[in-house]
Amino acid sequence: MARNRVLDNLHPPRGATKKRKRVGCGPGSGHGKTSCRGHKGAGQRKGKEFDARFEGGQMPLYRHIPKRGFHNIFKQEFQIVNVGNLTKFQPNTNIDIENLVSAGLVRQGYPVKILGEGEINVALNITAHAFSKSAKAKIEKAGGKAETIKEETRRK
Repeated sequence: MARNRVLDNLHPPRGATKKRKRVGCGPGSGHGKTSCRGHKGAGQRKGKEFDARFEGGQMPLYRHIPKRGFHNIFKQEFQIVNVGNLTKFQPNTNIDIENLVSAGLVRQGYPVKILGEGEINVALNITAHAFSKSAKAKIEKAGGKAETIKEETRRK
């Protein structure tokens, strides 16, 4: 069968590979006896590598630099939407999280807080996880309603 087999003829370009160093093959090779590992100590043994953080027994850097800061595991992180961004919706629209997601203002599955940055002049009925005082005042002044989602439906 005389098929052209391209995959059978593949090889790396010249200079891309080196020959393997053959160690322990006698003194004439230059790599005999200790096989390039030197004399005595852990360095000549198999499995000699230490953890990358090990510094020869001295106090490692990650232990003698002080710990800084605090991370509160109970903090509730909100996605924020400013009142000025809600002007793109039609007047007297009921806006919930799904509407905000489809408008590209927030991502799905995270709690949303409405903040009072910007101006709103259309009446909207907005349902979100939290509102700032100024946002609630601006929404109600424009003739809309601000409803808070109950605690049980929040995702933690």
